[in-house]
Parts: sequence; structure tokens; C-alpha cells
Amino acid sequence: MSEALVEVRNLVKHFPITRGIIFQRQIGAVHAVDDVSFDAMRGETLGLVGETGCGKSTTARLVMRLLEPTSGTIRYDGRDISHISRAQLKPLRREMQMIFQDPYSSLNPRKTVGAIISEPFVIHGVEQGRGARRKAVQDLMEQVGLNPEHYNRYPHEFSGGQRQRIGVARALALKPQLVIADEPVSALDVSIQAQILNLLRDLQRELGLTMIFIAHDLSVVRHMCDRIAVMYLGKIVELAPNEALYDHPRHPYTGALLSAVPVPDPRLSEARRRDVPPGDVPSPTNPPPACRFHPRCPKVQPICSQEEPPLESKGAGSIAACHFPLTREEAAERVATTSAG
Repeated sequence: MSEALVEVRNLVKHFPITRGIIFQRQIGAVHAVDDVSFDAMRGETLGLVGETGCGKSTTARLVMRLLEPTSGTIRYDGRDISHISRAQLKPLRREMQMIFQDPYSSLNPRKTVGAIISEPFVIHGVEQGRGARRKAVQDLMEQVGLNPEHYNRYPHEFSGGQRQRIGVARALALKPQLVIADEPVSALDVSIQAQILNLLRDLQRELGLTMIFIAHDLSVVRHMCDRIAVMYLGKIVELAPNEALYDHPRHPYTGALLSAVPVPDPRLSEARRRDVPPGDVPSPTNPPPACRFHPRCPKVQPICSQEEPPLESKGAGSIAACHFPLTREEAAERVATTSAG
């Protein structure tokens, strides 16, 4: 087992809800991330999956220190970066980069592609000299599948997939160790998604990157990730190696997610059991006590609303927070056909 590049322990982020204009007072808080812990090992791709609003993107921004954590620790390469200053963060920015979800809003429309990709060089004083900088940018463009001759074009002259390639090139400009991809293909056409995913996977392997890949599409995550963490309402409910999670999910919420993954064979699809949790996701301003999934869980028992289950080993490298994890037979009903997808 390789060593951890990123270590997150008991990470919490609450956004205060205030009332009043002049004399504001806090009347509540949004529990966006609540006691999240995980490691990202050197050279691996760790997936973060879950429904919209479960805290995936907030976790990513906390790791990048784009948001200030309420509590908990974030260690990068053995160094605690949870509360260091912006001046102390600047040198670390060269090693930690992010690919954003929307390629339309994450690129400055007033700058050329060459200026966008070369901006990290300017900020960090790398590749001094216009000629050297231009050569470095064109090499990056070629590496991500863009025509280097389009150096002076503007973002509106590119397609959505090409714009995301520009974002990838910008993230790789400073040769980072850690790249966080925040749903990098969700805003793209399906026909383009596979191209960007294959590009990211190839670059991750070629450059030895550590990647945290955020998505809500489990078929995409299976293609990309070595290990997968499943989040629900601000908490990690299961974390497992890729094959272990898809072959035998332990948490009922993970089983429900996998049962919703479409498969191309109608006969296999009809034979599979689908678990659709009843009701809606509870409000993060007032999450349920103990196990947060218990109001929607098909296996709920009285203890589930009284005692929070610990995130503990369930075998085969999997850890899950559940008092009554899925048996292999129950898991098979939900995922037996997903491998055909």
C-alpha cells in the first residue's frame, strides 16, 4: 500500500444561517460536511459519489482550501494545511489543482486560450520569457488534444469538450501532484464525455497524479476510480475498492444507487431489483439523528434512529456506517447485472 498524499480527519463545514440586516444573529446552520474522514493515496484515483447536495463539492473545496473548515484537519504530504494563511498556501497551489464542473463559466471569456493556460506560469513565476511560456502552453495544448495553432483563440470559439480540455491543460500547467476533478463531464454532451474521461485517465497514469474524482454517475466512477467513497447528507456512508463496492455494496444507500445504474440489456434490466428510497433527502439544516439514512432505509430498526453507526470494516477492504449491512444475497439482487453495463 502506497502512502497517503491527502489525509482528511473529522472534517466539518457548517454554513451559518442568519437573520437580520444590521444586527445579524445565527438561527441555524447548513450541515454541508459533517465528520468526514478519508485518505487519498499517492498515484490513485479516489471517487466521491452521491446525490446532488450531499457535500461532495464542498469537501473538494475544503481539501483545496478554497473554503475554511469549521473543524477537523486536512494534511497534505504530511503537513497540516487546515488553517494556514493565504501566503503559506501559495507555494502549495503549484501542487494542488482543480478542474471545475462548468467549462463555460470557469474560463475567462476576455482572455485567449494562451493567456488562460499561461496564467499559472505568471502567478508563480514559472517559464519566464514570452517565447518559453508560449512553447510550454502549446506543448500542454497538444498533450490534452488541442491544436497548438489555436493559441490566440478565445473560449467562445471552442466546443464544450474543447473548453474542458483547456481547463485540464491549465490544471496541469504547474505539474501538480494532486488534481481534484469536480464533476468534469456533467456539463458535456454524452458523446464528448468518454473522450474527456479517457483523457483524464490516461494523463493520471502517465503523470502519476493523485486524483480525487467527484461525480454522481456511478458508471463513470467505475471507469475512473481505484477506490470509491459514497456520501449521503454530509457524511461518508461507505468507502471501498472499486470491484468490492460494485460486487458487494454494504450500505443500503449504496445498493440503492447501484440498482439505479442502467444496463443495455432489457431482459437483464427487468430481472434486477430496484431500490428507490421513499421520500426526499432530509434538509441539511436539520439532519436526522443517528444514522442519517434511517428515515428512507428499507432495513431500518429502532437502533438506527438512536445510535449512529461507526464507519468500520465490513470485509474485503470495505468500510461502511451501517448497523445492518447488506448481505451478499441482498447485494446480488441489486448489482448482478451492472457488470454488463
